Amino acid sequence: MSTSRTASPAVPAPAVLAARTGLIQITVTGVLWGTTGVAVQLLRESTGLSPVSIGFHRLAIAALVLLACTASRLGTLVGALRAAPVPLLITGVGLGLYQALYFAAVALAGVSVATVVSLGLAPVLAAAWESARARRIPGPLRLGTLVAAVAGLALITTASAQPTTAAPAPLFGLLAAAGSGLGYAVTTLISRQVSQHTEPLTLTTVSTVVGALTLAPFALVAGIGVPARVSTVALLLHLGVVTTAVAYALFYAGLRTTPGSVAAVLTLLEPLTAAALAVALLHEPLPLPVLVGGALLLTAVAATYLRPPETR
Repeated sequence: MSTSRTASPAVPAPAVLAARTGLIQITVTGVLWGTTGVAVQLLRESTGLSPVSIGFHRLAIAALVLLACTASRLGTLVGALRAAPVPLLITGVGLGLYQALYFAAVALAGVSVATVVSLGLAPVLAAAWESARARRIPGPLRLGTLVAAVAGLALITTASAQPTTAAPAPLFGLLAAAGSGLGYAVTTLISRQVSQHTEPLTLTTVSTVVGALTLAPFALVAGIGVPARVSTVALLLHLGVVTTAVAYALFYAGLRTTPGSVAAVLTLLEPLTAAALAVALLHEPLPLPVLVGGALLLTAVAATYLRPPETR
């Protein structure tokens, strides 16, 4: 019996290639998502658009591009909706809501804080949900990572308590970022299951269409008019095509062959990319408590998903 457990069957070359491709897809996704916050901040400064309006434009552009790419496969989209209507609709609604909350957090608390909190909180919440669902108390390592995450969030909150130009209402921004993280966690848990039997392009198209329709009423009230400037159009196209249509298609494709634990670690490239861009392009302050809190938060997330698998 022991010999059969230690012997590892040879992994077929196509499986190895697929696994490596999935790693590359999710790595690129994390970097692309990391550019979102800076683009949103530049759009707000140049157009005065509200966060929900920017979120609507982003999803609407992505939906139009994806619908054009899948025009010959509308039957596939309809078939996917019929096969799993509730998970797909929840994924789309969640996509719209947590993005709008994230953009609001960027406007209120700044790019670095909003990205670290919203992305860092999501996997910690998912880990807590998994422990509760399994009906067992987390082990010492899991508890330690959750404590580190809470300590990191506390440091970020304390350092961001005073209003600045980049963060006019930091506490409200942190609440919006926490809501975005919660929505992202729920949506990811659902979409991860859906991605196993739904094509990435189909899943991305349906979710962006539903997300855009979810934000449309709020965006119309807030105003969706934008000046016809090259820079504005370029930023909107970047948000819609690059950080949404391309990034989410890569993410859902990567989830098919990449374990969730590995994917969670790779997407930590998002806050690292966002923080670097915010400091370099937007000249946002990055005080020591935010650095320490962010390091604690990201360490907690990494430890949560990199812990050794339990022996069954």
